[in-house]
Amino acid sequence: MAISYNGDVSVVLDSQHRTPGNLRAFVQATLRSIRTGKSSDVRFSSTEKIDVVPLTTKRMEFSYKDGEDYVFSDPETFETVTVTPQIVGDGKNYLIENGSVTMTFVSDKAVEVDVPPSVVLTVTDAPDGIKGDSANNVMKTVQIETGITVQAPLFIKTGERIKIDTRTGKYMERA
Repeated sequence: MAISYNGDVSVVLDSQHRTPGNLRAFVQATLRSIRTGKSSDVRFSSTEKIDVVPLTTKRMEFSYKDGEDYVFSDPETFETVTVTPQIVGDGKNYLIENGSVTMTFVSDKAVEVDVPPSVVLTVTDAPDGIKGDSANNVMKTVQIETGITVQAPLFIKTGERIKIDTRTGKYMERA
């Protein structure tokens, strides 16, 4: 969720409710400012009032990379949104042209990009397995179209499409 804090809109990244011994309860929260992009740890007392700012989510498609920034487009209205690498985070390793993502907006400003739990990508470089090296479940390092490397079974060859778990970055299966 997003809240109004110190005259700025911030996204709540993490929160924990605590009640230490004989003291009053409080909420420890990690907030990221939308304006500056900086994160901070804040402690709220249990009696403080907080203004909640509405969030909206939209399905978007990745269009292209413009320098350091990423450009996404709305598949219905074709409006484009440019997002910084900090907001995209580790999802940048799984973005392919026309790939679908879920984007969260606060006051028409993108604050978070969520990639799907798994994506299908093409292997661009897969070295041949060593003969006789298949006694156990042996893996080899392959490079995929986005430029990252993953561990895949020996039978995967260059040009094949594989499914990758975006949460762990691990090979799941052939596609």
